[in-house]
Formats: sequence, structure tokens, C-alpha cells
Amino acid sequence: MPKSLLSKARVLIVDDEPSNVRLLERILEVFETKAIRSTTHARETLPLVLEFQPDIILLDLNMPHMNGYEVMARLNDAIPAEERVPVLVLTADITPESKRRALTAGAKDFLTKPLDHSEVALRMKNLLENRFLQLELRNQNGQLEDLVQERTRQVEATLQELRATQDAVVKQERLRALGMMAGGIAHDFNNALTMILGYGELLQPWMQATASNKELTYLRNIVAAAQDATHIVSRLREFYRPAENNEVREPVDINAIVEQAVSLTTPKWKGRSRADGIQISVITELHEVPAIAGNAPELREVLTNLIFNAVDAMPEGGAIILSTACAAGDRVAFAISDTGIGMTDDERKRCLEPFFTTKGEQGTGLGLSVVYGIVQRHGGSIEITSQKGHGTTFTVTFPATTAVATAGPQIMDTVERAFRILVVDDQEVICELIAECLKGEGHSTSIAADGRQALALFRASPVELVITDQSMPGMNGSQLAGAIKAHSPDTPVILLTGFGEEMHAAGELPAGVDLVLGKPVSTANLRRAIQQVTSKAVARAA
Repeated sequence: MPKSLLSKARVLIVDDEPSNVRLLERILEVFETKAIRSTTHARETLPLVLEFQPDIILLDLNMPHMNGYEVMARLNDAIPAEERVPVLVLTADITPESKRRALTAGAKDFLTKPLDHSEVALRMKNLLENRFLQLELRNQNGQLEDLVQERTRQVEATLQELRATQDAVVKQERLRALGMMAGGIAHDFNNALTMILGYGELLQPWMQATASNKELTYLRNIVAAAQDATHIVSRLREFYRPAENNEVREPVDINAIVEQAVSLTTPKWKGRSRADGIQISVITELHEVPAIAGNAPELREVLTNLIFNAVDAMPEGGAIILSTACAAGDRVAFAISDTGIGMTDDERKRCLEPFFTTKGEQGTGLGLSVVYGIVQRHGGSIEITSQKGHGTTFTVTFPATTAVATAGPQIMDTVERAFRILVVDDQEVICELIAECLKGEGHSTSIAADGRQALALFRASPVELVITDQSMPGMNGSQLAGAIKAHSPDTPVILLTGFGEEMHAAGELPAGVDLVLGKPVSTANLRRAIQQVTSKAVARAA
């Protein structure tokens, strides 16, 4: 038998005869057992077991004061079954009744006195093999349980991350679907605004010469309302819109944006709150931060919306704190905190969704959706912390930039000369309107109600510029542009469409089209577009 098994075992000997104890110790020393404890007093067994933690107990049966059966009964009462160590009984009584009692009490094997060295070693070996296998199995089970718990924690963390990602994707898809729906609404509305704005601008020179101030004021209000409506329509897309390829991004001082937003919102948080008998104070804590690449008007809109939300969240008054700071990863952060009514966890998670509002009939649920769209397009992120009854903090971070502002190409606000222009639109009223606007600018025009008629007119009498609608029966604007370029590659084509904003957002420029212009279009914007495409045509010809 290998010595290693006995050499690493911890052995406790319990026998009232000192000679038996010494004999067993000498046998164990032969097998190089180092950890040996012994006692001749049976009542010391339990304290020794608890202290020494043996791997096997060699126990005599017939002892004064407490026999081996009683010792095993006390051990069984004090130690759980899965932690008990094997007991090898030392006895001269080999009657069946003694064996039955010992096995019932918890003994695992017997040694018959007088003791034989080889038998002692073999019986101990058998019990220790099983003991060490149980310990190894228990250790492996513990490691396996730790591994299972760690894997469970990892799975739970992955599931939480997956739920968060799923929520973000669902939110993005909701916003995308809303943007698509809004695009269709905007197209039809833009056509109506084109007529209102266009005829209003056509009337202005005549009204200035013939109408009274009152009538002229009415007309100016109509034109201004149409122009405001165009901005409202464009904002329908702000719930979800990716950054456009040609979108202007300039270095912006976020501290200056904060100060401007505070100034612009003063009438609401200061004047109106005082009129309602409450006190709202605005505190700015601005630190030196690098510039960010952005669109200043959109960033002002973000802050304006957040300030308005904070004011609405403090019906009893309170304080708004705006701060800026450098954030990790070369980013710039600004935070706006209020001492208002706060939000529940569910409200906080849903507050960026379109049409979700906690203001009842007083709110539209659109402001924070617009904020979210703008922040996303700027490569930023929003973190919201809130507690019901203890206010809310919005923290917005953007990538910092070291770029220097550069002047873009300057577009002249007047056209250098008159052009022969073909206007194409399946809505006769819009077609005539655009033609009238162009005539007012000094151009000569011809009109067509669809793409095929326009192509026939162009082939019969070529023009210097084509302005066409996109959505037309038979041949749409993109197809017409391709056909014209095939016949005359240098003739510029402007695509004037109610889907102009969407096409800009997607970076779409159909083949044959030189410029996409969105409806409704003002006379000034139309003038600049003509100058832009004709100057390119002249440059190509040169």
C-alpha cells in the first residue's frame, strides 16, 4: 500500500489502554503519518474532533465512563451527516450483536484485538480512500457551484444588457416609424404651403404699391405664418433623423449656448413664474470646456426645451442649475437639474418617447423627442436621473472637437442674368406659381404637367434650366432628369419636391439631378438655388 495515503491523513486514536494507543502510533509512524492525536479518556473525543478535524477515528468500544457506542452517538448529534468522518472500531468482541450495534451507531469497519499491523493499514486505507474521494468530490462540487453562480451572474448581466439594447432598438424603430409617417404628412402639407407662401410673396410687391397698411400687414402675417409652418413641418422629422452628409457642423462654445438659452427663456422662468406668484431661480455653473462640433440653433433648441421642461416640473417654484464640465473620453457634458416633482422609474424610462407626457392636456409629449433626435445626430448621449418628489437631472454629453471654423462657399443673393427655364409639376397651380415667381425674377418660362410632356418640350426647344417635381405619373422627376442629361449633359436640373428634407437626410441625389430643393420654397431660396446650379454649369463649360 502506498505510504502517501496514510502519510497525509489526520488520525485520532481513542482507547483507554495506553499500550494500544502506543502500538497504533508506531504502526502509523511506519507509514509516515505526521498528524496523529490520541486520548485515553472517551469524554474528550468530541472536543478533539471539533478542534483537530481528523480524517479517520480509531475508536475502542469498551471504555470506562463512556463506551464507544455512546461516543458515536454524541458525535452523530453534534456533527451533520455529510461532515462526519469514518470510524474504525477497535474491539475484542466479535459477536454478531456487537457488530450490529456498532454499525447502527455509525462505525464503518472493525479491527479485532490483538491488532495486526497489516490489517490495521489495509482497513485504514480502504476507509481513507473513500474519505479523500468524498472530500475531492465536495471540493469539485463547491468549485462547480461557484462556477455556476459566476456563469449565472454573467448570464443575468448579459440579459440586462440585451434588454437595454432591445429597449433602445425598439425606441429607435418607433421613432423611425414616426419619422416615415411624418414624411408622408409633410409632403402633402408642403405642397399646400408652397401655394400659400408663393402667392403671398407674389402679392407683396403689388400690395406694397396699392394696398393700405392694414391690408399689407394682413398679407405679411399670412407669409410669416406660412414660413413658420414650414419650420413646424420640418420638425416632424426631428423625432428620428440621422445626421445628413452635408449637414453643417461648426465648432460651438457650449457655454455660450447655455447663456443664450437662459436669456431666451427668461420670459417663461422669470416673468411668467412671477406672474403666477412663484419664484424660480436659474443658476449657471460654467467651466472652461473645449468646443463641440454642432449646429448652434439645434443645440439652443435642446437647452430651451430642457429649461421649459424644468419650469413646468416646478409648479411651486424652485431652482434650475445649468452646468458644464469635461467628461471622460474627450467629451463635453452639460447638465440641467431642477428641484421639481421628479419622475418615477417608468416615467424616466419613457420620457423620451414621442407623445409620452406627464403634463396631461397641457403637454404634447414632443419636446423631449426632438431633444433626443438632435442629440443623437450630434453623436451625443443623454443620461437621466430622477426621483419622485426630489427633482430631475438631464446630463447630455457630446464629443469634443479641435476643429477651426471655416467659411463656406458664398452664394450670391441675386441672379446675374435671366435664363430660359422649363417648370414641370403635375399640380397645375404649383406649376403656374413657380413660373410666375421666375417671371418676376426676369426669367422666361415654359411649363409642363408631366415628365413625358416636359421631355417633348425640351427636345423641341431646349432650355437652360429645368425645375421639376419628383412625384408625377408616367415619368417621375428623377427619370426626367436622366432623360434630359442623356440629351443635353450640361443642362442643370433642380428637383423641387415635398420630400426634399427626407432626401437630404438620406443623402440622396438622383442621377441627373444637380440640386434637390424642398417644398415649400421661398423666392429667395429659389433664386439662390438657380445661381448655384447655373454657376456650376458655367464652370463646367469653361
